[in-house]
Amino acid sequence: MTNSTAAPSHPWHPVAPSAGLRPGANIVAGFAQGQELALWRSADGAAQAWENRCPHRNVRFTLGQVVENRLSCAYHGWQYAAGNGQCVGIPAHPAMPAPRNVCARVFGAVDAAGMLWVNLAHEGDAAPPAPQALADAVPAGWHFCRTLTLRAGAQQVREALPRLGFAAGAAPGAWRGTLGGTPTVALLLDAQPQLAFIHLWTGAAPGSEAMRTLHAAARTLRGDIEQPET
Repeated sequence: MTNSTAAPSHPWHPVAPSAGLRPGANIVAGFAQGQELALWRSADGAAQAWENRCPHRNVRFTLGQVVENRLSCAYHGWQYAAGNGQCVGIPAHPAMPAPRNVCARVFGAVDAAGMLWVNLAHEGDAAPPAPQALADAVPAGWHFCRTLTLRAGAQQVREALPRLGFAAGAAPGAWRGTLGGTPTVALLLDAQPQLAFIHLWTGAAPGSEAMRTLHAAARTLRGDIEQPET
């Protein structure tokens, strides 16, 4: 019999709600197992999850900008292609061929169940096939409620959730339970050694009384996890 509170062996992490990333527009900072990420979409909508570090001078990509299907560093403006992270342009030297040995570190990323999932075990120019369990993590038609930031390690959260009425689901990091009387899915992200996030999804309609009650219950949930009763 497996221990549902043990650290998972799967490589997929629910990093951020998909709706927060606009094609060809914003860059969002994220974390997974201590890895700092730059999350963005190319102009064609393809999800990107890169190490948040320009390989030229180590400046964070989140300070830069998206230029169609390229990510441009804020420091010298070097541009890197979506998908494989290959350097494709140096604005200060437009006639010079881009160095082929300069490449951003790119991780596997897919959209499923309203979330952007990142696979740190995969690096390259093509995301690995996502398991069906990712698509089943959140019931169809449910709505994103909020993300809880927890000053606790992921293992502490995994041990607390069953005590608080949640049961582990089949999807990576997915837990099902009830908050404020409303069925809820909690997607757990192991961000850093003492930092975890829970993305809450529910069948309650946005703006409804049930959704407002769930928001209040989420604050209580955070306190119960961070400071459990002894």
